[in-house]
Amino acid sequence: MNILETERLILRELNLDDAPFILELLNDPSFIQFIGDKGVKCVGEASQYILTGPIESYQQHGYGLYLVELKTIGESIGICGLVKRSSLPDADIGFAFLPSYRSKGYAYEAAAAVLAYGQQSLGLKRILGITLPENSNSIKVLRKIGLRYDRMMRLINEDREVMLFTTDTEVPYEK
Repeated sequence: MNILETERLILRELNLDDAPFILELLNDPSFIQFIGDKGVKCVGEASQYILTGPIESYQQHGYGLYLVELKTIGESIGICGLVKRSSLPDADIGFAFLPSYRSKGYAYEAAAAVLAYGQQSLGLKRILGITLPENSNSIKVLRKIGLRYDRMMRLINEDREVMLFTTDTEVPYEK
């Protein structure tokens, strides 16, 4: 099901047919470095990831990570959407793209559309963003869509600290 459309992109719900693409994306060295190793090593595990991650999130929260496709040719290039983590009080915006589709404005285009969708269609009052301090490209995207840096924090069951960004400009993030 298509959720959003931008000038160049279509964002739609992930389904089990997307397992080969998810396998490729989750095993990209940059994905592992900046987001983490999800332990997905075959198409069957990618299908399980889709079922217990995005599809479960659509059912529980009404949103999740979406597949990002090029509008012109329908090619899958990345994922972008909202994630509700147990260690954060609000949804955070997440995105990842295959290497050949980075630095072309697709992450910004998709993330800006997801942010607007979360605020206007879903009525989310505050949307967060998290990234490792060394992930300068993600920091640029989060800032460009209007999120501001709040503080460093450690997510539950994580050893690395992440930078926390928020759409909330007046009230500090509550621990």
